[in-house]
Amino acid sequence: MRIRNFIRNSVQKSKQKERSLERPFEKFSRLLWPWSEVKLVLFISLMAFLDYVSTYAALKLTKHNQVSEVGPIASWALQTGGFLRLFFIDVTVIAVLLLLASGARYIYTKWGFPGFGRTAFIFLLIPYAIFIFAVVFNNILVTFLGQ
Repeated sequence: MRIRNFIRNSVQKSKQKERSLERPFEKFSRLLWPWSEVKLVLFISLMAFLDYVSTYAALKLTKHNQVSEVGPIASWALQTGGFLRLFFIDVTVIAVLLLLASGARYIYTKWGFPGFGRTAFIFLLIPYAIFIFAVVFNNILVTFLGQ
């Protein structure tokens, strides 16, 4: 009985410590992305579409051979299956990221920590959103200014 009570008390103390940290983490996640999580998913989806279209434009419309797909998986996809395979690779990568982020959010929320759930969701997706935004910007520059 003593051991069970000790474990129960330890778990309760741990939860109280976690609850005190939950709010600051959620606030920080709102600094990174003040809008709803759905808008982040829509933003990433739009950026992924623009990435695909701008990659196509950069590779097909430029007259010099200095443009290439830098990602090893994307490069492999283009070499082995063309733009159709690249499309499916892009969709798969985004789906896996969204599943991971949604899964983390679900688990934290189920454990009673929705603030940590939102934070995990944002922290998993924001780096990809920033990266893909930079890629789209670069593709547009290369396509229209690099000729």
